[in-house]
Amino acid sequence: MSFRLRTMLCIVMLLALTFGAGGSMLISLSFRESLENEQDTAIKSYRMIENTMVLANSISLQSELTDLGSTLRQLDEQSDTQWSVLQLSSDAGVLYRSGSLPYGSEDTGDWEEGQCHVRLYREDGVSLLQVSGILQVNRQTLYLAAAYDVSDLYELRDSQLAIYYRLLLAVVLVGAVMSWAMAAYLTRPLYKLSRVTREIAGGNYASRADIRSGDEFQQLAEDFNRMTDQVEENIVRLQDAMRRQEEFMGSFAHELKTPMTSIIGYADLIRSQSLSPEEEQQAANYIFSEGRRLESLSLKLLDLLVLKKWDFSLTEGSPAAVIKGLVHVLRPSMAEQGVTLQCRCQEGRCLMDADLVKSLVINLADNARKAMDGPGNIYILSEMTDAGCRIRVADNGRGMPEAELTRITEAFYRVDKSRSRAQGGAGLGLALCQEIAALHGGSLSFRSKEGQGTIVTAELNGGRV
Repeated sequence: MSFRLRTMLCIVMLLALTFGAGGSMLISLSFRESLENEQDTAIKSYRMIENTMVLANSISLQSELTDLGSTLRQLDEQSDTQWSVLQLSSDAGVLYRSGSLPYGSEDTGDWEEGQCHVRLYREDGVSLLQVSGILQVNRQTLYLAAAYDVSDLYELRDSQLAIYYRLLLAVVLVGAVMSWAMAAYLTRPLYKLSRVTREIAGGNYASRADIRSGDEFQQLAEDFNRMTDQVEENIVRLQDAMRRQEEFMGSFAHELKTPMTSIIGYADLIRSQSLSPEEEQQAANYIFSEGRRLESLSLKLLDLLVLKKWDFSLTEGSPAAVIKGLVHVLRPSMAEQGVTLQCRCQEGRCLMDADLVKSLVINLADNARKAMDGPGNIYILSEMTDAGCRIRVADNGRGMPEAELTRITEAFYRVDKSRSRAQGGAGLGLALCQEIAALHGGSLSFRSKEGQGTIVTAELNGGRV
């Protein structure tokens, strides 16, 4: 059962109970009050008959009881009260009777003079109010009873109830229609919100609830929209992560395929054919170089995985000492390729992991070397900052398009894939550098221009000592 229907039924039941019970109670109270008034009137009329008989006929002086019956007949004929039944009797018999009493005088043994006994009789649509009492006349006990017809009072009550029930039915029907409309108006925001949830469940993540009711429903819709924004953002991130993962796996498979093909091919050549010493040496060199490529690839992948899982503790160290030591080691190999390696470092100490900083500088310098099409220059600069240190590696190589700068830290991504593969690159160096910078509370930033070179800045914010 829908909330709208439950709301309508609750309102209808409330109307029916409230108006039904309240109206019935009012009519019942009114009827009871009218019946009491009729009873009071009947008792007064009865007392009037008693008093009139005493005064007009001098009851105490009467010698014949039959004369009392005649006096009562005259009072009945002249009285304004429309008595349905009027009876005077003694132990010897009935002295006067008009009509038939609903109740006799058999149970009057404990009655006392001056008391009025009222009874109500209803049968076959006739309602009579009987007033009875006793009189002492000449040491004889007389029984006086009068019955007053109150059927009109009951008919009026029944008529009022019938009219009221018809009005109540009309009120309930009108209330049902109005409560349905009111429930529909109040629950309309819920139906809008429900429709939006179904659309989102169907894949339309851009759907939003537009509810402007100025109440709790609007607040609920705004909270729901904020939740949906967050969910959509998370879904976009997950989709992007899945896309990157697929690209990562594809690139990784491609990187493995090339050296493995070469190794298998040359190994099969050595195994299946007779080669000259020079050819065997050449094949062995290919196998060795491709094996080294696989080793380098696996080590860098291992470094990436370890960096994401290992909780490093930073210690006090000197970035300048680390960089100068590396420059001293790298400078001869760079010089063989016509590349001049220079450094300028500001002295100071900060919190860092020396081995990771070495790996960072080596990878940045190696990327700078690969950016050279011929002889060139590489500059490594370091300066101390309030949060730690800043390391810059600049080259005057071929540079990169600006559109590529946002993706170069992705694993296996290379701006020039054919050239990088020829130089032995796997596209993991900058991804590793970014992880190292993040572990030091910093980041990598790039500035490059095609034909002029690239500057890579690593902010290491592990803390200044």
